[in-house]
Amino acid sequence: MPGTVAAPRGGILSDLHNRYEAVREALSRINKAAQEMGLPNISARLVEQNETSDRRGPEVQYLEIFAVSIATHHMLIAEGAKPIAIVGQSIGELWALAAAGHLSVEDAARLAVARSQVLTRQSWGGKMLAVGVDGRRAESLAELINHPHLVLACENAPRQSVISGPEALIEHVERVADALGWPSLQLDVPHPTHTPAMAQAARDLRESAPRVPYGAGRWRVCSPWLGRDVGDDDPVDLVAGALTSRVRMLHTIRELHAAGADAFVECGEWPVVTKFVEASIPGVQCVVPLSERDPVEAVRALVADSTGGGPFRSRSSAPSSNGHGPVVRVSEPTPAGPVATLPVTELPPVRAAVSAVSAPPAAPVSYVAPVPSPAPVAPAPAAPVAPVAAAPVAAAPVAAAPVASPSSAGLDYETVLAELRTLYGDFLGYPPDLLGEDDGLEAELGVESLKQVALLGMVSDRYELPDLRANSSLLTVGTLRRIAEAVVQARAGAAGR
Repeated sequence: MPGTVAAPRGGILSDLHNRYEAVREALSRINKAAQEMGLPNISARLVEQNETSDRRGPEVQYLEIFAVSIATHHMLIAEGAKPIAIVGQSIGELWALAAAGHLSVEDAARLAVARSQVLTRQSWGGKMLAVGVDGRRAESLAELINHPHLVLACENAPRQSVISGPEALIEHVERVADALGWPSLQLDVPHPTHTPAMAQAARDLRESAPRVPYGAGRWRVCSPWLGRDVGDDDPVDLVAGALTSRVRMLHTIRELHAAGADAFVECGEWPVVTKFVEASIPGVQCVVPLSERDPVEAVRALVADSTGGGPFRSRSSAPSSNGHGPVVRVSEPTPAGPVATLPVTELPPVRAAVSAVSAPPAAPVSYVAPVPSPAPVAPAPAAPVAPVAAAPVAAAPVAAAPVASPSSAGLDYETVLAELRTLYGDFLGYPPDLLGEDDGLEAELGVESLKQVALLGMVSDRYELPDLRANSSLLTVGTLRRIAEAVVQARAGAAGR
């Protein structure tokens, strides 16, 4: 189950709403809880075929993410998938508890809103920064500044970590990462969490949140921040504790895989967590139903493969004791085979780990050998943001294509597009001819945000356009056409000055 991701598209649940009674019932219960709390109808935009958004604060965004997650879960169950375990990332643990039957849908919705409200009241000026290195390097980077609220918040994959802290310090960390050649990207989240700075919000939540009954549930729930299965833990304490704790997704994914999980299904609109799975376990199989042309058919194919002795098989019948996404059993245990990550295309025969994330499949990421940590540097006592002298650090090598100087053949659109195809193809390992000019870099080609940041920096250097790397629109809706047009326009403007 995904954590805080982008607001879902309008109409994303239209087909599931029409097909499944369980989906209609779950959405109705979320709407009822929202109405009781003075919030607008949550499912209307997700079911109707329109792209308009009536965003009215983070509470609506959280409940829409919940609605998409729980609806996808119900589709999986209706089509014959049987979870071994369900895993949630950050606030996604609430969705996992509801999907497993430990909490009612209404109680999960109420607790999500209570969490959002205490974070909004605290009004903390923090940020979260994704950095394209392993957790050890990211933690060393945070320790250079030596501030109690600046910490490693998430270990997502071998080369993707998240640092959380005060905004001014995060910007400082970003500059140091850039100097070290480490790709980084500030995350657009309404409430930065997983830092000791959230201690007051955690106390407020424990004092003000409604106590909710905890049921036995039908399936196991694995917690990446607890590092174990959820037992009879109090739901409010679970949500409050996560606010200040590190999320160890990488370790959870690997423990699930080691225990025999073969398929990971993402209960979100895009592959996000599944990308972490693919990066953590090279060659693993993942499925993200809602990113497929026909989500229902993708799930049916997954179930058919697993029950019909298809190519993906479980390596053992023993359930995992840890996880970060629902693990799904679709048949009795069968022989060994690859593990599928979040997306739900092909689900290995015996067990699938269902995780929520958003982002298309990424190229396998190799393991990074540990390197010496940077030497800590004490901050200047009086300055709020102490200048940091970064000790030499062996940065994780980012596969980069050779960067050439601007082509002497001219900077017309076709020339730039051809050069970009070569640059991106070399970096990503794709034949240039397969890179369509209108293919979405993330949605269709699976290029995660941090890789896009690195690539845009290479384009900026190649064409001597330093302002290009700051053009965030080329990351949020990135295509080679848009990047080529931006290069041509910028170069023309520079030549006219």
